[in-house]
Amino acid sequence: MQQWNFYYSGILYGIICDSREDGGELTHQALNPFSGQLSESETFTDDSFYETLCKRRLLNFFEDLPEYNGFLSTGAESFKTLSGSCFSRRQDGSYIQRNIKFPMDFLIENESIYAVVMCGRDYTGVLVREDMEQKSPVSYWESAAIYPVCQPKTYMVPTRDQELLATDVYLPEGAAYPVPSVLIRTPYGKSLGKEQYYRFVQWGYAVVIQDTRGREDSTGEWLPNYYEVEDGDDTLNWIAAQSWSDGQTAMTGGSYLGFVQWAAAASGNPHLKAILSFVCSGSPFVDLPRRGGCFISGSMAWNFAMSEKHFRPDYMDQKDWDEILAIRPVEDMPKIALGTELPFLNKWLEHPHYDEFWKQADWYARSQGQVVPALIISGWFDDNGMGTTEALDLVKRFYPEGTYKAVLGPWKHSGNADYDVNGYFMGENALRYDMDFLCFQWLEHFLKGVFNGIEKTAAMEYYTLGSNCWREADVWPPADTIPTEYYLSTQPSDNGFGGTLTLCKPGAGSISEFTYDPENPSTHIIDMAENELEVPADYTEEEKRSDMLIYSTPVLEKDLTLTGDVTAVLYLSSDCPDTDLFVRITDVDENGTSIKLADGVIDVKYRNGFYEPDYMEPGEVYEIRIRTTKLSAVFKAGHRLRFTVTSSAKNFMFPNSNTEAGFDSTVTRIAHNQIHCGGNFASKLILPLEL
Repeated sequence: MQQWNFYYSGILYGIICDSREDGGELTHQALNPFSGQLSESETFTDDSFYETLCKRRLLNFFEDLPEYNGFLSTGAESFKTLSGSCFSRRQDGSYIQRNIKFPMDFLIENESIYAVVMCGRDYTGVLVREDMEQKSPVSYWESAAIYPVCQPKTYMVPTRDQELLATDVYLPEGAAYPVPSVLIRTPYGKSLGKEQYYRFVQWGYAVVIQDTRGREDSTGEWLPNYYEVEDGDDTLNWIAAQSWSDGQTAMTGGSYLGFVQWAAAASGNPHLKAILSFVCSGSPFVDLPRRGGCFISGSMAWNFAMSEKHFRPDYMDQKDWDEILAIRPVEDMPKIALGTELPFLNKWLEHPHYDEFWKQADWYARSQGQVVPALIISGWFDDNGMGTTEALDLVKRFYPEGTYKAVLGPWKHSGNADYDVNGYFMGENALRYDMDFLCFQWLEHFLKGVFNGIEKTAAMEYYTLGSNCWREADVWPPADTIPTEYYLSTQPSDNGFGGTLTLCKPGAGSISEFTYDPENPSTHIIDMAENELEVPADYTEEEKRSDMLIYSTPVLEKDLTLTGDVTAVLYLSSDCPDTDLFVRITDVDENGTSIKLADGVIDVKYRNGFYEPDYMEPGEVYEIRIRTTKLSAVFKAGHRLRFTVTSSAKNFMFPNSNTEAGFDSTVTRIAHNQIHCGGNFASKLILPLEL
């Protein structure tokens, strides 16, 4: 018989015994978090308990284990199982699962698997053979008392304007009260995924999970982001007043659950002592829903899912998204597709420019320099990446050394969960096994005063694509990056495809022209149902369109490493009062394949600020600045760095009509747009290059 132990954030959650080779069966004992005891041994036929925690089916592993061992005995560099699972060997001899979200990694000794590592955005599950824990990520954790979870009690927390927020409280049974708390505020339902938060209780924290205003069991108006500063403040004060609370609270969660953390921090509440900010959404005109002043059409899937009081993810899977996104005015989309109005969408549309309405929902603008120790986690392909950019800007302005730390990986919005995205291999070291351990170290230090050294580690840990390595820095972008100007030139590139990016400023002015028709927009490659809008993708064919300008470096003679975000300074003229500019940074390999790695967008009527539009006049030249998403990547010798400019990104942004009505117009115009190069109007990129 062989015994395997399953750990989740260092806690023993199950024991699985495999005696099949001796004619027996597969049995298991699962942890009851409320009693703190393992169940009686029973036949292992249902692994939903483990799948809820780590999003993998352990039964599949045990069913395929003989086949895995057969491949391992040959020392194969890679293999594919009969069920279609693909694995490749790392340099250290372990194996990683490829081309799948939420992979299983195998740790190997003597051509045999001794541990399976299953990591995600903020957790790590480890299935490990008995007595091999110290060779696995379980070794990160010190043994300590693990508390049973008390059955939750539900409270209706009052807000300052008399609404009631439905709140479940989970307490550690047998702890020495009062204890610090971990708060989760969610619009998706406080019971959804609650099991993943039990580990905080088991490690000695009270856990408070709350439905945000207007969602699930909470009262009030559902208006995304709008009430979160005040409601977060009121909730933190309520927690601090409870007898079981020691007055110290941290917050955790990703995306919208990351937004509410920064909103609560902006309130200046003294009880908020730490945040664990995963892929946080940002301010409305920098991130969602109006990035660069445009309107993100890709987020309509999320809008549909939030159209009822209870979360409806099934509404994201519409079979006719192309037809739906073409409906104008935009407010009619939910009426036609879902048969109902979307009140929060209507309210957004009532405020076409940045005003006090939008500022109410802008945690970045409302922050006054409050320092809440922040662990910030995001990735290069996170579609809320601009929210994390704002968080990094904020801590750089206000936070002293030792009060912030960022981990930036080659990940999309789902986080630390893929080696391959859209067929693009991130590298064998792309995933981290220590994300949950870092989180607990952060909480232990800032809420319990444990001197574990987390505050002395590197402020920035980031992964560089193409190098397969993690790097460290004290600030973002790293201090050794050099802002380097590359100018746009109309001189044909050496392969005859588009213009050139050059270090030499062109002396004489020239013009690149393109015609943008809102009825025929270029495509931005996303997965609408997956709600991932910033994935790397092959734009080789899209770059052949006549409405896209292309500028490439000559073939690189040596590796070029870009780390940070790019600033594009473009000089634009147009025969229309308004248009959008959408830019991309791509990596072009020896075969001419062009992979998008970063992008940026602006509605040019907001070039001087989002408060009011400043429309263009024919014949005038306007300076437009665009900040891209952040990135760290090596552009290899033999490759090219490419920059593209167009005026549309179908599926990502609603096409600009080129009229003063912008994106939400039934009337469109064809725009003849010009990018000026050289002379007094030398369009350029400012690239942060690492030495």
